[in-house]
Amino acid sequence: MTIIRGDDLTTSVADALQFISYYHPIDFVDAVHEAYKREESQAAKDSMAQILINSKMCAEGKRPLCQDTGIVTVFLKVGMNVQWDTDLSVSELVNEGVRKAYLLPDNVLRASILSDPAGARKNTKDNTPAVIHMEIVPGDKLEVHVAAKGGGSENKSKLAMLNPSDSIVEWVKKTVPTMGAGWCPPGMLGIGIGGTAEKAMVMAKESLMEPIDIHELKTRGPQNRLEELRLEIFEAVNNLGIGAQGLGGLTTVLDVKIMDYPTHAASLPVAMIPNCAATRHAHFMLDGSGPADLVPPSLDDWPDIAWEVGDSVRRVNLNEIKPEDVKSWKPGETILLNGKMLTGRDAAHKKMVEMLKNGEKLPVDLAGRFIYYVGPVDPVRDEAVGPAGPTTSTRMDKFTHTMLAETGLLGMIGKAERGPTAIEAIKEFGAVYLMAVGGAAYLVSKAIQKAEVVAFPELGMEAIYEFDVVDMPVTVAVDSQGTSVHITGPAEWKAKIEAQILEIK
Repeated sequence: MTIIRGDDLTTSVADALQFISYYHPIDFVDAVHEAYKREESQAAKDSMAQILINSKMCAEGKRPLCQDTGIVTVFLKVGMNVQWDTDLSVSELVNEGVRKAYLLPDNVLRASILSDPAGARKNTKDNTPAVIHMEIVPGDKLEVHVAAKGGGSENKSKLAMLNPSDSIVEWVKKTVPTMGAGWCPPGMLGIGIGGTAEKAMVMAKESLMEPIDIHELKTRGPQNRLEELRLEIFEAVNNLGIGAQGLGGLTTVLDVKIMDYPTHAASLPVAMIPNCAATRHAHFMLDGSGPADLVPPSLDDWPDIAWEVGDSVRRVNLNEIKPEDVKSWKPGETILLNGKMLTGRDAAHKKMVEMLKNGEKLPVDLAGRFIYYVGPVDPVRDEAVGPAGPTTSTRMDKFTHTMLAETGLLGMIGKAERGPTAIEAIKEFGAVYLMAVGGAAYLVSKAIQKAEVVAFPELGMEAIYEFDVVDMPVTVAVDSQGTSVHITGPAEWKAKIEAQILEIK
């Protein structure tokens, strides 16, 4: 029999969440680096360079890899011979660990969890509660997997109740393009097959706790049907040409993980959940001897990557920009932004659109301005702002026409693609959409020299800020004519990959 102190679990969960907030798993770093070296698309290669540079900066500075520090998921395998020294439930112990981790003064993590999700959507302020899965297993130890999952990738989760005769590979090939780039590729795909709908989803999530090993599997060869399926899906998805950040390229996924479970004869549940460029998870065991000892990786484990913007880069002064200036910006072009920009996400956009509908004056003048879709982490020490990477832009699509038509907004900055409605509005009003790299939040924050809340302070991280930036790197993702690199890039690289496959055959 093993006696585990409640405080040991709480401390271990808190330590693990801090640990994964700034340390990528080294298998992930190695996989991105290998993909970076193989990549032939310059846009995708530049994105992966920023992800790797950001990763090392976070490891050095112990600051979050992404501004979205995630919803916490914990898998617990509790030995049948474990007893507890505590008056709290296991869920309470885990949530106390989450609370301590997210409120740690030296590295405050962003609180993103809202209670009453279908109603008031009020922030719980400490990122609790976690999503907890517990299983009672033989033994006298407690095995714990802790993960922090960003909303952008979680929102791309898919579930299908296929017919038993349907092809899982074909479903994945058809479904991944519908996910867009809001899940911040390159990342991993977790797939759950069988059981029931909810079992398949849990398996898909749990499979993402495993290390990246697809290249070892390719080298030794598959030994069962699930390993064959992993390789088939890995090849099929990468042949789609979606690439890093959806810009087109050779690597969309770094690995494919699969778990399965027996299912009903009439059913074939298949769940798919992506992990993003801010892949964050840790694994530890408790045996009654104290809290987990998490060993930091060596900074020598990160590659030395230099990202050069090149001589052709365009520097832009946002304080002086005119509508006619953006008409010369080309899709895929790198822009370095300087000057003052505003920020605003879902809640701020909703409030502004409601105010416009009611004939009220907005608290900020958006005419000729750029708005950045971001909810930053609170600053610590001498920071102007904490990690401040972009959020998924498609969530703002339904507001875009109103914002452009009624405020004179000139440009938007965010993550991943825009949908048809937003692209049409951008074209109609001669605006522009710029893309920052998802998964490079700390790197982006270094360009922000000053940050001030200018409207809706009650919204917390979703308040409207004014940022003063110096050389903030972005890519022209939708130009004033409505050309989207998230459409042209993947199409180009899918054709190139198909041509290479035919040539080899």
